[in-house]
Amino acid sequence: MMKVNDLVTVKTDGGPRRPGKVLAVEEFYEGTMYLVSLEDYPAGIWFFNEGDTKDGTFVEPREDAE
Repeated sequence: MMKVNDLVTVKTDGGPRRPGKVLAVEEFYEGTMYLVSLEDYPAGIWFFNEGDTKDGTFVEPREDAE
């Protein structure tokens, strides 16, 4: 699971993955909500990763962040 300040990419409609930074994490039974700061949304925008399907994964760790 990713945590606050992790560098990530997010999947958005019809474009390439976008880089961002995790600002907050909220756990739910069905999955995890991540508040992610993006260039266009520096205050953050929420993305939900479903717990039971890869198709519902929108936030992933950035590979170059290691």
